[in-house]
Amino acid sequence: MNFVEELRWRGMLHDIMPGTEEQLNKELTSGYIGFDPTADSLHVGHLTQIMTLIHFQRAGHKPFALVGGATGMVGDPSGKSAERNLLSEDILNHNVACLESQLKKFLDFDCGANSAEMVNNYDWFKNFNFLDFIRDVGKHLTVNYMMAKDSVKKRLEGDTGMSFTEFSYQLVQGYDFYYLWKEKNCMVQMGGSDQWGNIVTGTELVRRKASGTAYAITTQLIKKADGTKFGKTESGAVWLDPAKTSPYKFYQFWLNTSDSDAKTWIRIFTLRSQQEIESLELEHDAAPHLRILQKALAEDITIRTHSEKALQTAIKTSEFLFGNGSLEFLTGLTEKEILDAFDGVPHFKISINELTQGVSVTDLLSEKASVFSSKGETRKMIQGGGVSVNKEKIAESTQIFNADNLINNKFLIAQKGKKNYFLLIAE
Repeated sequence: MNFVEELRWRGMLHDIMPGTEEQLNKELTSGYIGFDPTADSLHVGHLTQIMTLIHFQRAGHKPFALVGGATGMVGDPSGKSAERNLLSEDILNHNVACLESQLKKFLDFDCGANSAEMVNNYDWFKNFNFLDFIRDVGKHLTVNYMMAKDSVKKRLEGDTGMSFTEFSYQLVQGYDFYYLWKEKNCMVQMGGSDQWGNIVTGTELVRRKASGTAYAITTQLIKKADGTKFGKTESGAVWLDPAKTSPYKFYQFWLNTSDSDAKTWIRIFTLRSQQEIESLELEHDAAPHLRILQKALAEDITIRTHSEKALQTAIKTSEFLFGNGSLEFLTGLTEKEILDAFDGVPHFKISINELTQGVSVTDLLSEKASVFSSKGETRKMIQGGGVSVNKEKIAESTQIFNADNLINNKFLIAQKGKKNYFLLIAE
């Protein structure tokens, strides 16, 4: 497998330094991508770089995932209009541990010569004092060279300016590349197209400090076809941590992709071959309403990020909420899994003691839980056939519910109309 050619046909390649492809075609080569621990989870915006490392390893090369315990203390100015708040060392250490755990799910760390490795740049910066750094690193790059970078020029032309802390970021990242080149024989740094300036600083430092040769590759920054930011929803970022974004919401994010984005993203975020993807596109174009591409994309990336079990739960939850799925799948889930499955559905707490004695459906849905604003509205909706509890249509407003009706001794699921669901939690 030719790594660069793989990125090309998938539409991922943006820039490549001359000689890089020749080096990769010549021999097993080590390369790395850096991830800054600004949060305790990666999000879907990081998936392009994760997939790049996966393709790099599948092509027979050795991937390094660098978690920036040191660079996270500085803050990358690339693409930022203002300096971000710096995190404490304790928070950074927590974030680093979380990111390392997530990255280990995507790469093979036990496959021989090209096993993946995890590194943390804090390990080589923690004993590097300021005077040694400006003498051994800073002297090799001119201020003119550093100020010519787009990330610097844009900030200097703006209203906020740039602190020395942020200005020094490219030197710190550049030294990462030099250190890995020297200590790990890491020849290539990869990243998003906004990282080109920082990456090239590293290749320049290798050249000036050690008369060595290093290489650079960047990938396209992902955007939606409608111009809105990739990875953002009304509720915020789509995280890889299931505690922050449930597998159901994660699955739905990909399932709700537009046709044009699905054709782009299935190349970037899955490992399907070109032939498989083109075949899926033909099937999709013949029956767009079946959303074949979106389903293939959502299934592939949900399994890779979470698990096969999480995917099946997400599919069954989707069928339950939007189709004719049954309640049976809920009985095999834990309380947390049910809450995750119904993340985003309005929740109401009800008294288990009152429910044990029996509660009429009108009291249940208007007083105990605010599904309806009044008993009158509840009765009217019941008469119109628009109310269901636990997937059973309510025929009489006097119907009584008690603890025996609870799913897993904990939940009732009310439905107003076809698509408005409410989760009632007995406590």
